[in-house]
Amino acid sequence: MHTNKLINETSPYLLQHAHNPVDWYPWGEEALSKAKAEDKPILVSIGYAACHWCHVMERESFENEATAALMNAYFINVKIDREERPDLDHIYMDAVQAMTGSGGWPLNVFLTPDAKPFFGGTYFPPIQAFNRISWSDVLKNIHSAFVNKRSEIDAQSEKLTSHLIKANSFGANTIKNSDSIFNAENLQLIADKILENADTFWGGFGNAPKFPQTFSIQYLLRHYHFTKDENSLKQAELSLQKLLEGGIYDQIGGGFSRYSTDEKWLAPHFEKMLYDNALLIGVLSEAYQLTKNDLYHKAIPQTFQFITTQMLHEEGCFYSALDADSEGVEGKYYTWSKQEIVGLLGDDAEIFCLYFDVTEEGNWEHSNILWIQESISDFCKKNNIKADVLIETLESCKNKLFEARSLRIAPSLDDKIILGWNALMITASCKAFAATGEDSYKSLAENCVVFLENKLQNNLGHWYHTYKNDITKIPAFLDDYSYLIQAYIHLQEITGNKNYLLKAKQITEFVIENFSDEDQCFFYFTPNNQTDVIIRKKEIYDGATPSGNAVMAWNLQYLSVVFDKLEWRLRVQQKLEHIGNAIVKHPTSFGVWASVLQLAIQGVNELIILGTNCTEEIKLLLHYYIPNKILQSSTEQDDFFPLLKNKSVGERVMYYNCKDFFCKKVTFDVVELIQLL
Repeated sequence: MHTNKLINETSPYLLQHAHNPVDWYPWGEEALSKAKAEDKPILVSIGYAACHWCHVMERESFENEATAALMNAYFINVKIDREERPDLDHIYMDAVQAMTGSGGWPLNVFLTPDAKPFFGGTYFPPIQAFNRISWSDVLKNIHSAFVNKRSEIDAQSEKLTSHLIKANSFGANTIKNSDSIFNAENLQLIADKILENADTFWGGFGNAPKFPQTFSIQYLLRHYHFTKDENSLKQAELSLQKLLEGGIYDQIGGGFSRYSTDEKWLAPHFEKMLYDNALLIGVLSEAYQLTKNDLYHKAIPQTFQFITTQMLHEEGCFYSALDADSEGVEGKYYTWSKQEIVGLLGDDAEIFCLYFDVTEEGNWEHSNILWIQESISDFCKKNNIKADVLIETLESCKNKLFEARSLRIAPSLDDKIILGWNALMITASCKAFAATGEDSYKSLAENCVVFLENKLQNNLGHWYHTYKNDITKIPAFLDDYSYLIQAYIHLQEITGNKNYLLKAKQITEFVIENFSDEDQCFFYFTPNNQTDVIIRKKEIYDGATPSGNAVMAWNLQYLSVVFDKLEWRLRVQQKLEHIGNAIVKHPTSFGVWASVLQLAIQGVNELIILGTNCTEEIKLLLHYYIPNKILQSSTEQDDFFPLLKNKSVGERVMYYNCKDFFCKKVTFDVVELIQLL
């Protein structure tokens, strides 16, 4: 009789496996104790609900009775949702990358009974293929080694765990001369390093598979703002343009997939993640503020349209992801045959197919992904058609295809709520409001934070990582807290509500107390009272989401001024001194850090708006691109905040431009303020 223990879980990914013949356990005391009691190795299989190859391996192996029998006989089998337990995913992904040189999902790792890794890999086929050993052979070989070569297994696990601990002990080589990091030449070196890796034809950076790399794009936009380096702006804009024209962007329904499998951005991995869309909305908003390019102004509401129709919870927060697959086929929901399009569009099909590269044979696996190969103006010249006529025709056609597509079986929704990802979406909504002035974006951000405060926070003020079905699970991680602090800071900027800053300060103090490392410099990913991980990792690299340590550096940088906290400012300096060389040499892995260093070197403008009717003035100022600002506003005198202290408030709105708490000229006109900057 099977004892699959996943049926009572809330994670959609774990529930997908709840009826496998494998005796799956969730990660927890029951599974860990059973492994020790029976002296069996633990098989940890990690994935996520929107993962295509996770589904493939489930169908091929985990649903197979004979394969499941091997797993059940030889191992204690544990299923983990990487989005629910990123702490465990980080540890065991690092272990597999150390063993094999690569990683990915599904992640399958074999542990000793005390949870130390000794072997692992990603996808394994049911029979030997793709130069990969079969899954059943892996199971048999591991069992045989565990029984007959136990001492070697234990030695390997100890060696690997020691490697993970050592790799986590970074920061010893502090730069003694701060001037070697805090100088403008390094900012140019960072831009040059990013541009060395740039694809100057298709946009983006590096070779396939290509990720959006929003942090690099953001750095280049800001570098142009500070230096007028045309190459930086050109590559940033090219990257955003090609992303928006590619198949990675849903040309019918809006929203971005995770990454492109090719250099042209044509064929994505079709899962759509909340965090990718939040980060791209943020950088599109900055690009629009800087350039006023209408391409970005159109893309922002289109992406929000996708988010609000597909990923918005009825109470105001955001779901996690949409699957890559529908009806068991990757991308089926999003792709088209030419015959389908001709049947739906009639006489307009010819020009539509020409514009979006739709052919009889297909541009991807005998089907068609809609993508744009040339601009509207170039296409119109080549085909002797008026631009306004083409735009109207294309919009009409897209609406018809959208209606037809909505009748298809849609990809499944990962409907858990993740604190950190929602915080990223709040920040994105704030940035979009700042750039466009669209009040609905501000409302989205405010509604979301109310939901998070009501549902993912307990009576003691402690936060949780996930929420679903009125159940909160797992204490919040560093990323959750760091993104939430940043979200509160942005909320304060767009609303003028100083309570958001007080909440940001309170959470920051909690993080310092519960996540700081022994040197009081960096932060651990997990809180100091967590006991079910073999090591407490310190994550400093930016991945698909920003490094929590990097975002905390930004938070401390900002709040140290708002609350005049010298020790927070010095902590940021210490962090940058520790890893400054790595930031300069490898900025594509340290993109958020690069922006923190950029602010430290360029300096921050302390902008203050005071007046009994200053609310609308906030919107006027936010429209301008000022990436190195701290913004506070008040409708009344308030001596609690250092930047507002000893400043009178009247009916007429006053703008203060300050630096290091020294205010230069006071003006009554936002345009004059911008000129002063």
